[in-house]
Amino acid sequence: MSTTSPASGAVPPAASGAVPPPGCPAHAGGDGATGRAALHGAAFAADPGATYARLRAAHGTVAPVELAPGVDASLVVGYDTALEVLRSPERFAKDPRRWRALADGTVPADSPVVPMMMYRPNALWTDGDEHARLRGAITDSLGRVDPNALRGYVESAADHLIDEFGPKGEADLRGQYGALLPLLVFNQMFGCPPDIGEKLVVGMSGIFDSNADSEKANAILTEGVAELVALKRAKPRADVTSWLMAHPAQLSDEEMMHQLVVLMGAGTEPQQNLICNALRLLLSDDRFAGDLAGGSLPVEDALDEVLWADPPMANYAIHYPLRDLELDGTPLREGEPVLISLAAANTDPSLAADRRGGNRAHLAWSAGPHTCPAKSPARLIAAVAVEKLLDRLPDVELAVGVEQLEWRQGPFHRALAALPVRFPAIAERGEANDESSGVSSWISDPTPSSSTRPGPTSTAKEPAYANTGRRRWWNFPGRWLRGR
Repeated sequence: MSTTSPASGAVPPAASGAVPPPGCPAHAGGDGATGRAALHGAAFAADPGATYARLRAAHGTVAPVELAPGVDASLVVGYDTALEVLRSPERFAKDPRRWRALADGTVPADSPVVPMMMYRPNALWTDGDEHARLRGAITDSLGRVDPNALRGYVESAADHLIDEFGPKGEADLRGQYGALLPLLVFNQMFGCPPDIGEKLVVGMSGIFDSNADSEKANAILTEGVAELVALKRAKPRADVTSWLMAHPAQLSDEEMMHQLVVLMGAGTEPQQNLICNALRLLLSDDRFAGDLAGGSLPVEDALDEVLWADPPMANYAIHYPLRDLELDGTPLREGEPVLISLAAANTDPSLAADRRGGNRAHLAWSAGPHTCPAKSPARLIAAVAVEKLLDRLPDVELAVGVEQLEWRQGPFHRALAALPVRFPAIAERGEANDESSGVSSWISDPTPSSSTRPGPTSTAKEPAYANTGRRRWWNFPGRWLRGR
């Protein structure tokens, strides 16, 4: 066990002992020089499942990979082994200041993956008591959001976006819907003005792509969150940012910025991937795209299948061994990054359970102490976004063959580059009033809370999937389609 505290920022000296050489490059999909499978480039983006299968065959549940040129890591591709890492904070830490290769300069600070792996004082990259303090502030603040108000706002935002492209009869559902709707929701939840919100989404999207522009994107992201924190210090409102500031955890401005980064990261890029990957499945798979008489499956089942087979974050949940150890027969060295392949673990051939119809034992939300604290609102947003689009555009179809869709490159996410569709054009609608749009404010019945300043907060919670509005075609009747 290292005697160096993660909080010190120091990285312990290299441990003695050799690590066994990686497996055969020909079988592991390696680059021939390092024998590590590349999780970057067009080939991996097009068919990551083939890489996972080769790694599993050559190495078992833990395999050597390359995240970017010169950035080595181990990838966990087995479900049970993934759970072992995620649930063992006594063996694996989250703090990236333990990352030996970054600390000694082997991995340069301007590597395209560093913005997604670097230390930030937020709940994602801390351990122990500090993690509990920061996570508590996030959980309490997110818990104040009324799910019925959230549903209403998502429906209103979705209607607005569909009204923009609906009369044209064609759209890129990734660029014109999936990428924009989470931003509108984030801006509303966090009290973020559109100009700052645009900086946040440009910066966050850039660091997820992990390319030559990632460092610039990280600077844009930092600028945006700093502006939002300054705004809310001056003018707090009934929003998640203000609630975080008022929390008993007493977050500093720096801590506020970094909590917003992790929340922005979880609430925009992965959210758009979940929406778009679900729409892709619904529009291309006969099990989902049929009519009611043909036995099409509910939207909720489509989300479950995507979270199992194509989770929006494919490879992440980065950990660092606290000492040299062995994981399922594979030696790991202290301070070397270990990633969980959420996608590969979910599709582990050893899993016999049905992966649809309410089975939610997948790892798309991670597991253990760092389980995603926003999975309920994230799923609600995705479900409402998909339902609303299919309600408004019942005859929507892919404009190209599903095999022609392209995926964005990067080791961490599973993200479509575009989702082109066509449909019978719909007539433009008049401006909706607050009553018909379903939301005029997050707050309708102020209630006090010990974790916020006095003032408007949130309403009492009701079931997140309350039935609202008319349903047509494949989400009619609504309760059936949602899996009830």
